[in-house]
Amino acid sequence: MTVLQLGSLTNEVQAIGQVVGLAVLAGTLAGIVALIFRWYARERVQQGLPVLVGLAGVAAVLNTSTALGQVIDGDPLSTRLALFNIAAFAVATFAATVGVRAGDRFGAILFSPASAQGFEGEVSRVVEAVGRVISVEIPDEIGDIVGYDPVSEETKAKLAGRTFLFPRRLTVADLETRLVTRLKADYGVGHVDIEVAADGTVEYLAVGSRAAGIGPTLPPETAAVAVRADPAFAASAGDVVQVWRTDPMERVTTAELRGTVGDVVTLAVDAADTPKLDPDTRYRLVTLPVETRADREFASLLRAAEETMALVEIGEGSPLVGQPLGSLAVAIVALRAAEGGVQPLPGRERLLTAGDCLYAVARPEELRKLEAAARAAETVPQETVEGPTDAADDDD
Repeated sequence: MTVLQLGSLTNEVQAIGQVVGLAVLAGTLAGIVALIFRWYARERVQQGLPVLVGLAGVAAVLNTSTALGQVIDGDPLSTRLALFNIAAFAVATFAATVGVRAGDRFGAILFSPASAQGFEGEVSRVVEAVGRVISVEIPDEIGDIVGYDPVSEETKAKLAGRTFLFPRRLTVADLETRLVTRLKADYGVGHVDIEVAADGTVEYLAVGSRAAGIGPTLPPETAAVAVRADPAFAASAGDVVQVWRTDPMERVTTAELRGTVGDVVTLAVDAADTPKLDPDTRYRLVTLPVETRADREFASLLRAAEETMALVEIGEGSPLVGQPLGSLAVAIVALRAAEGGVQPLPGRERLLTAGDCLYAVARPEELRKLEAAARAAETVPQETVEGPTDAADDDD
């Protein structure tokens, strides 16, 4: 660059050209910094750093040429020189800001994923413009979670092969949590059992829908019937009531109140008593004292929780044989022994034997691991299990 001398400032055209040159220098340096940062971090750099680098280049040129020349000439406090320096820094700051945007935009296009096809909605535009995401592809095979109603095949078809995008620098646990949230919110899936590898690959996926309606809460040999009746005063869902016919006055049956809408009442009654109720007859209900129904409470709590219950049988030769119940990472609410009989809430010190059936309550992924451990020996050849012992004997 031509050395800036005080005498050259008399030529305004030359001064403007020098300012433009310094601005180009600042913009180029700032753009290079933004481009390098985009390549390295895959995200946009903070604007202050590249602008500072650009202005540093301008200051270096001015200090090594103009300022030194003016000191030699003996007029370092020239007003025109000061105005020139101020104008140069002002224009260079603006040029550096423009260079940051240009460098970052070029880097985003250059280093973004090669293809964003198949990504969903608005997110695809973010990927093309920014490119700082983790892509997670749903496998084509999606299983069902035991203990929950299956998700429709139409929903599974929509999920199969779908790619979801998430921010970078997420842990595997955070990525699983966000993916489960997306599946539940966008596709109406009630429960998700998923395993994600460290590189973001989905190794296993099973889904289930939460049971809806009154049916899953009905005990065995029980039916729900809607009748016209005058609900008892302050009666609410869960109360035990007597159903009376008014003409003549006689008791028809005893039922559990499940819901009311106006004069229409939904009752849970024994299946054998349903023929006694006439849809055209208006009944009167009498509330009975509260009765503790542990089975109903357990069913309602389990239905609202993320956990579910499964029946797991301990296979012959399973590594769980001989282990105490307390060593399992799930809650065992009952145990059906191999010799027969069901033991509710067995002790933690009880040792497992082949043929025992466990009524386990846990999250789907924990139940899946328990089932795999219970049948592990069934899928592994016997010589493979005993291989290390045989090899040791051969060495001896």
